[in-house]
Amino acid sequence: MAKKKKVLITGGAGFLGSHLCDRFLKEGYDVIAMDNLITGSLENIEHLFKREDFVFYHHDVSKFVHVPGDLDYILHFASPASPIDYLKMPIQTLKVGSLGTHNLLGLAKAKNARILIASTSEVYGDPLVHPQTEDYWGNVNPVGPRGVYDEAKRFQEAITMAYHTFHGLETRIIRIFNTYGPRMRLDDGRVLPAFISQALRGEDLTCFGDGSQTRSFCYVDDLVEGIYRLLLSDYPHPVNIGNPDEITIKQFGEEIIKLTNANQKLIFKPLPTDDPKQRKPDTTKAREILGWEPKYSRAEGLKPTLEYFKNKVLK
Repeated sequence: MAKKKKVLITGGAGFLGSHLCDRFLKEGYDVIAMDNLITGSLENIEHLFKREDFVFYHHDVSKFVHVPGDLDYILHFASPASPIDYLKMPIQTLKVGSLGTHNLLGLAKAKNARILIASTSEVYGDPLVHPQTEDYWGNVNPVGPRGVYDEAKRFQEAITMAYHTFHGLETRIIRIFNTYGPRMRLDDGRVLPAFISQALRGEDLTCFGDGSQTRSFCYVDDLVEGIYRLLLSDYPHPVNIGNPDEITIKQFGEEIIKLTNANQKLIFKPLPTDDPKQRKPDTTKAREILGWEPKYSRAEGLKPTLEYFKNKVLK
């Protein structure tokens, strides 16, 4: 019988990491989840604790990372990912993107493992190219408040490619666009959980700017499928994964109000510094290289997401 493959998922107790744990267990892997729990929650993975093919390590990857035995794959998803988190924890954000990535690339080299790095559409900054293609270098303010996250991810990509070209390490880089679904934190500051939780609480929805800025929302199951396909592909360069169905923030707020049968209205506040005005992935590479396209419409993805939030907000 073939030996089971083993995967390490950092940020494994987070929103995306926990869904990845579920997917790789379903595919028959032994899964190690690693998280320091500064933004992740054990509640996201408690349903896995009794499984013999699942192990959790409470650890900060910015410090030396040791995993006993063989390791086939590493997925690096450890990082504060929402503005409210990385503005509150700027140093930790920079450290996990730099020191943490360095530690995990070293572990991958030592174990002869393939590593997939979770980058982000934020590497494009406030883009001057629309939609965003992987060969666009971005428009990022390195010393602005968002620079701690944007530049951490840009450095992460650079050191990952350096390990690939210099050491011949098997590396993959995914650029994630706005993703949503069950297990998102209500208080993470991103527009979707903020709008839904405000609507369910009977509060007006806070819209920053005039609402004309755009986002493209991808359901978590679609993202996980893209991650899985990219990991098992032979393509080492960055790939956008996201849903190109673009919508303005104002339209999205109105959509949430209608979906939740709320009587609230949108209230407008100043746009935060360097907040991107447009977000839409060009997913040509994902389609051509991975055979991947999003399957879930926003209406389909919002149904289970709304039920999850109802259980959190209204219980």
